Amino acid sequence: MCFGGGGAPKPPAPPTPPPPAPTMASPVVQAARDDERKRARLAAGRASTILTGAQGLTVPAVTGQKSLLGQ
Repeated sequence: MCFGGGGAPKPPAPPTPPPPAPTMASPVVQAARDDERKRARLAAGRASTILTGAQGLTVPAVTGQKSLLGQ
């Protein structure tokens, strides 16, 4: 049972699609990726592998009470 007649209104037109994103094969994208990797590698340097100083650990290790398994 339809009241008023006439039918449903037409839906609005869909929005235009966005421009295509640059692909991973693009030379500009590859150059930027390589530059970023090189910059990160140079920033890390040797210091990224050294976890303690020349004196070793200067604070005693934090240990808890003995447990039944760890006696």
